[in-house]
Amino acid sequence: MALPRHASTLERIWHYTYLVICALIFLFLIAPILIVIPLSFNAEPYFTFTDKMLRLDPAGYSLRWYDLLMTFGMGKPDAVRDAAWWADFWANSAWLRAAKNSLIIGFFSTILATALGTLAALGLSRPEMPFRRAIMAVLISPMIVPIIITATGLFFFYSWTGLANTYTGIVLAHATLGIPFVIITVTATLVGFDHSLTRAAASLGATPQTTFFKITMPLILPGVISGALFAFVTSFDEVVVVLFVAAYDQQTIPRQMWNGIREQISPAILAVATILVVISTLLLTTIELLRRRSERLRGLSPG
Repeated sequence: MALPRHASTLERIWHYTYLVICALIFLFLIAPILIVIPLSFNAEPYFTFTDKMLRLDPAGYSLRWYDLLMTFGMGKPDAVRDAAWWADFWANSAWLRAAKNSLIIGFFSTILATALGTLAALGLSRPEMPFRRAIMAVLISPMIVPIIITATGLFFFYSWTGLANTYTGIVLAHATLGIPFVIITVTATLVGFDHSLTRAAASLGATPQTTFFKITMPLILPGVISGALFAFVTSFDEVVVVLFVAAYDQQTIPRQMWNGIREQISPAILAVATILVVISTLLLTTIELLRRRSERLRGLSPG
């Protein structure tokens, strides 16, 4: 917010001091990311800035660690990069296999979390719903309870039901972690929802299904998509639950990073982290755009 012209000297001093404090806090939060990104282009196998990097010498920068992400696990990584090399990459690259698993698990867990979370939010938004606060507390508990406790409980439950070491179990576990985010975002969208629209549709003879898909869903869709993106990011970044409920060969990107840090520290981890930062930034940007669109649709901000 701009400083008014009639502000006193003390108010101006506090205004600029406040901006400096905010900038320092932002820098403190963003500094680890700012360090990781350039280090992922380090030509040397170090986790520190070399003299060449500090001098901005092109010889100090390289894409070798991004190339290693492609070739790690391949049968013939040094062969000519023809169709056979790309087939080997698609079939045997360890990081690509982990990315495939992360995307598949994230996709299905997001679909499940979005469907269940949206239904729960619609029910919790109705004033006649009994024990709404208690049910809400239970449903959002996975994002409040320490993740190690949730993972331990899922491990014992899955061991008893036979879901341990299965992709179905991983999808259900990630959906459990993503449902609270969907509930919160959809519930926030429903706060400004005009229920007179649904009553008008019902008075004109529309069935509940028609009212939902023609009236309710289009208006809450930005909140639903935002919740789905949050659920996907939660699944895509989760490592603790995967360590407990997944088999050794069911690698996701976070688990592959964990194995790389534990077994052999390599700057390739920084390259993966940089890619994840870019993906997360794009998703968060999409969420913010959807949030603004949702506010415009609900009349909470000027169009």
